[in-house]
Order: sequence, then structure tokens, then C-alpha cells
Amino acid sequence: MKLKLYNTLTRKKEDFKPIKPDYVSLYVCGPTVYNYAHVGNARPVVVFDLLVRLLRHDYKKVTYARNITDIDDKIIEAAQQSGMAISDITEKYAAIYAADMAALNAGSPDITPKATDYIDQMIVMTADLIDKGHAYEQDGHVLFSVPSMADYGELSGRKLNEMIAGARVDVASYKKDAADFILWKPSTDEQPGWDSPWGRGRPGWHLECSCMIEDNFGPTIDIHGGGLDLIFPHHENEIAQSRCAHDGAPLANYWMHNGYLTVDGEKMSKSLGNFVTVHDLLEEFPGKGEAIRMCLLTAHYRQPVDFSRDGIRQAQKQLDRWYRLTKDVETDGVEVPEPILDALRDDLNTPKAIAELNSLAKKAVNDDTAKKQLKAAANLFGVLEQDDWFDGGRDDETAAIEKLIVERAEAKKNKDFTRADEIRNDLAEQGIALLDGPDGTTWERK
Repeated sequence: MKLKLYNTLTRKKEDFKPIKPDYVSLYVCGPTVYNYAHVGNARPVVVFDLLVRLLRHDYKKVTYARNITDIDDKIIEAAQQSGMAISDITEKYAAIYAADMAALNAGSPDITPKATDYIDQMIVMTADLIDKGHAYEQDGHVLFSVPSMADYGELSGRKLNEMIAGARVDVASYKKDAADFILWKPSTDEQPGWDSPWGRGRPGWHLECSCMIEDNFGPTIDIHGGGLDLIFPHHENEIAQSRCAHDGAPLANYWMHNGYLTVDGEKMSKSLGNFVTVHDLLEEFPGKGEAIRMCLLTAHYRQPVDFSRDGIRQAQKQLDRWYRLTKDVETDGVEVPEPILDALRDDLNTPKAIAELNSLAKKAVNDDTAKKQLKAAANLFGVLEQDDWFDGGRDDETAAIEKLIVERAEAKKNKDFTRADEIRNDLAEQGIALLDGPDGTTWERK
């Protein structure tokens, strides 16, 4: 089966055809680094990591870029409140972000461009848009003129007045039209800034991605991805800038957007007390980043996903079983079964792929070939890649369970079967099943 992707721009699932037959270019919007990433920020990372894994299985070369926004008003505000230098804040949280995403078994992008490294390119594109009549300077600001682009709004598919109302567009004195958006804005002495033809200032948020893509790939890439919340205004404005700067050339041929994330059925927010960072989850579930990854992939990427700690525990239980089945299994030369590839090639149908993995796991109980196929397929999915799944990152609960298992083994050795049964029953009441085998006793959550 050939890869099919749902294209937000055309609103339909399409056969994927890269610009070059054996090469795929992919750009995904990354973090604004001023604080810890929440679990919603992790969903696109995991989704597009899975896509990259699939693309690398099917194509000879893939270049994956994910940017870092290290100049933004939120960063400036965080620096003012903390008393830290902006560079210290951005470097700190960029490093934490990279480590936290790696703990979810997401690979590093091939290119990680930072906004502050592309200021010159942003100034050049802004000047070019002015020259072509698509931008104008007013009161030290440079703005993109939305009315200059006849088909603005094609990505979101909404009328301009609806988009303006939904985004609460700021109606400022320096705007000729309420929909116009900032390409360059002035900086005060206390704010970071760069010299430009329009005075000392800094770029608007949307501009960086267009320039990073042009500089690293050229005018057009194969796939551009991000969260559903970025369709308008961010991605809509990226398209406007790039197409008008490049005489109508598309910025990307395929646009992919992952759905929203809720926590225990509710929208995540600090006021509701359900705001969850990836960093905190990794401390709560040490060494179990793959379980968090699985939890994020249970729903189809375009659909909402409800995230919960119970979901992580269920995913951990599932992975416990798969790890036991594939212990000491080698996958050299083993092909991923076609039903799993077909599920993933069908617009990353992860629920179907997980169902196929579970069917393969049942077969693997008594089939060595199926064990190898399970591990190969799970590796493509981004799991079963830890050597210390059972030994590393033990939390207090795990240590307590394994202490009881040791005590039970001693009780059986001393023929104290009453105590051995008590331990088994106590653990069963906690949802822990003991599995006695020739190599000793293991356990899993029911």
C-alpha cells in the first residue's frame, strides 16, 4: 500500500508523492522556549516522529526540521519576571525540551533552526514583500497586507471576517486593515532588537518559519506539520508570506495537523488544576516514557485524544507484556508485517496499527517468528527500544512490589505457603498479577 496522508489544504486524503522520488522534506513547528512543555506540546512531537520513522522505512532519504522560537514576547516577559537573561532562559528550556522529548523516544530532528539565527533572512524577506506590494511600513512596524493576496484563508477555509473574530485580531493604529499581521516591530531599549531598514526591532512570530524553510529547503517542501491550533493564524500567515515572496510557489504540498488533547475529559488549564507537563510526568513515571508515547498514539492523530494517568498505566501494562514476549529477540533482517505497515501508511492509523500489534503479540506467545515481527514492528512504532525497561527508573511502587516477590520466594523456600499465598492475594487486590515461570516470578498489572 502506498502512503496516503490527509491534506488540510485540500481537505481530503491523498496519495503522497514527494517532490523528488527518493527524498522527503518535512518541517514541523516546534516550541517557544520559556517554560516546561505540557503534554499537549508532546503530541505533535510523537505523531511526527512516527511519521518520520515510517518515511525512513519507505524512502532513501528524509530531512526532518523542527524549529525553536527563541525570540518572543512571552520569553521577554519571562526574563523580566525572573531576572534571568533571555539567552539563559531559552537555552535552559530548549535543553529540557530536547531531553523530555527524547525520553518519549522521539528522535532528534535533522535540523533544529533557532529564530535568532535567521534574523538576516527575515529582514530580506520583509524587504522583498514591501518591494512586491504585499507589505508596508507604518509607525516603525512592517505589516503584511492581507488584502493584497486574493486567496488568503485557503488553508483554514473560513471567511476573513470569521478568522479575524476567532483570533481576536488587534485593531491597531498602524494597520491599514484589521487582518494585516506584523512582519517586523520596534523594540524599546529594554527589549532585544536588531538593526533593520525600519529601525531597531524584532520579527513577528510567523515570519521565522517561512525563512527557515526557504534557507534550508528552498521555496517548497513536501510536508509541513503542527497542531490544529496553528492552522490560523500561524500557518495561514506562513503561506501568505512565502507564496507572495516566491511568486505563488506553494510553501508545502501537504499540510498535516494533529488534533487537540484533553486531560481526564477536560480541556487542560492551570485554573482547573489539570495542567500537566511532560517533565512532571517523567518524574511520576520514571523510565516509562514509551508508555506516555503509547498513550498519545492511542487515538488517530487527527482526532482529539483524552490523556490520563490511567491511560499511561494501561500502556505500561501493554508494553510490559510485549517486552516479556520479545526478551532477547534479534530483529536483523526481519520485515515489519504488511498489515501494520498498511495501517500506518493509511494516514497514520495508529488505533488499527496497535490492534494489529496486539494480534501479533497473541500469536507471539507460541511463535518465535511472530516474536521477531512484533519487536520489529514495535520498533517502527517507537517502542520496545529500551534495554532497561524493567530494571531502570523504578518508582517506589515497583520497588515495593518486587520486595514482596522476593519475600514470597523466601516463604515458599521455607515452605511457608500461607504467607506466600497472602502476598499473592494482597498483590491481586492491588491489581498485580504474579507470573511464575522457570526463570522466576515476574508481574504485570491486570
